Amino acid sequence: MGAFLDKPKTEKFQEVGEGNGLRYAVASMQGWRVEMEDAHSARCAGLTDDERLRDWSYFAVFDGHAGARVSAHCADHLLDAIVAQEEFSEDVIKGIRQGFLELDDKMRNLPEMCSGEDKSGTTAVCAFVSPKGLFIANCGDSRAVLCRSGLPAFSTQDHKPGLPSERDRIVKAGGSVMIQRVNGSLAVSRALGDFEYKNVKGRGPCEQLVSPEPEIFMQERDDRVDEFLVLACDGVWDVMSNEDLCAYVRSRLQVTDDLREVTSQVIDTCLYKGSRDNMSIVLVVFPGAPRPYPEAVQAEKELEATLERRIKEIVEQNSDIEFLQLLSKLDTLEIEGLPPGGGLPSKRALIERMYKQLLPDRADTDLDAFN
Repeated sequence: MGAFLDKPKTEKFQEVGEGNGLRYAVASMQGWRVEMEDAHSARCAGLTDDERLRDWSYFAVFDGHAGARVSAHCADHLLDAIVAQEEFSEDVIKGIRQGFLELDDKMRNLPEMCSGEDKSGTTAVCAFVSPKGLFIANCGDSRAVLCRSGLPAFSTQDHKPGLPSERDRIVKAGGSVMIQRVNGSLAVSRALGDFEYKNVKGRGPCEQLVSPEPEIFMQERDDRVDEFLVLACDGVWDVMSNEDLCAYVRSRLQVTDDLREVTSQVIDTCLYKGSRDNMSIVLVVFPGAPRPYPEAVQAEKELEATLERRIKEIVEQNSDIEFLQLLSKLDTLEIEGLPPGGGLPSKRALIERMYKQLLPDRADTDLDAFN
């Protein structure tokens, strides 16, 4: 859903912070989409003035569609809606669920929603981090992945219309699943907003064509093996698997402790891997995450030196080579030491820099046409 630009918008929004023994970074990019519909929220130093929640943290990613109104509203209000629930202090999972449902119900009464002027919706994935556990809620196809001991140990499930349980609800509500979409149109089966899919009389809010009900998971924290948690929209997951992203982030943490740089590289790599969507990522780093060490830093320097040497050799052999041809040639060389999960696309910035340096007369027009 949504039109595309002639060239991607590559400016990034970035944010970093720390608190409660955690570090986090956010990065987002509009990319090829005509509009930026993603939103996010991050609170690392306590949720409220309530003494019981001062050592809790909250992170969320919202992937809007058909507009940015609902995603922005949820980024501003979902946390408050959840912690305001009486159930939250006694049963976190019930409180989160009720907060989602209540926020969705209240949004229906926003003037632009009542009039039908705004038909937007959003997926939502959020995480509450307490000293002892993680509470992760997902509604739609944004995703959370927890990396432990270098591997994805937990992942939320994407809510797609083709899933048997989702299809069953859609059909019972009088809808259909065509081309893996609700009524042939919407690519997610759970979302906040999207009220045109929530008007079946006689059925509750969680029995509609599109449900606002989150799927909620609890994971106990283990400081010995917990490394990091990633929350990201499908613009990231479209081009990187859980395993790829965990491996790539882990490799970046071994060469830099600058989380702003790590998340920036993830977004760039996803763009170069072919993502055509808005891209947003929240990276939450636990005390047990990898740290930079000399051997990894040196290996990274050697890899970049090798790439520079190979690029010079290729250009010397063919001074008229186009940028796409250069990438294809490099891809055939099977260069060792490329970042796991990122591969050659993760070094695209270096390749572009070398191309501009070696072929300045044609680089601007060639790279402009390629992008």
